Amino acid sequence: MNKFLLAVHVLAAIVAVGPVTVAASMFPPSARKALAEPGDAQALSTVRALHRICRVYATVGVAVPVFGFATAKNMGVLGDTWLIVSIALTALAAVVLAALVLPRQTALMEGMEGMEEGVGGGGQGAAYAGASRVGPRDTARLAMFTGLFNLLWATVTILMIVRPGSTTGA
Repeated sequence: MNKFLLAVHVLAAIVAVGPVTVAASMFPPSARKALAEPGDAQALSTVRALHRICRVYATVGVAVPVFGFATAKNMGVLGDTWLIVSIALTALAAVVLAALVLPRQTALMEGMEGMEEGVGGGGQGAAYAGASRVGPRDTARLAMFTGLFNLLWATVTILMIVRPGSTTGA
């Protein structure tokens, strides 16, 4: 049963967390491009798709800690330091994603959609009004939080592989 739970845990991490880390990393440069070219429907479409990937796969990612806890319980390692640190970092990564990354992606996307409506309506003034709501600083801040999220997940991955102090064998 341990091998099954571990396999599902690892597959869930690869299938759910992997796309979030990639899409979240691609979002800031794609948003910068969409901000630089307010009338570019393709750039805005890319930003929308990346945001959708982040939201959907973040929800699916809940399976990762669920199967992780089940695996750890069956292996009898719930009290191990490496696992406690991994759990704390996973929780922190979830908070960073839910409180800092996804809301900022939403705000940028809504600001860009406002710019698109201004351009599409023929009003250049509206395009500049939308630009005042979001800008390159917002994408830079989002990139920073996305980098933090990715760094937390990379650290958790390393802890799961190395398992410092583990007595269950690597």
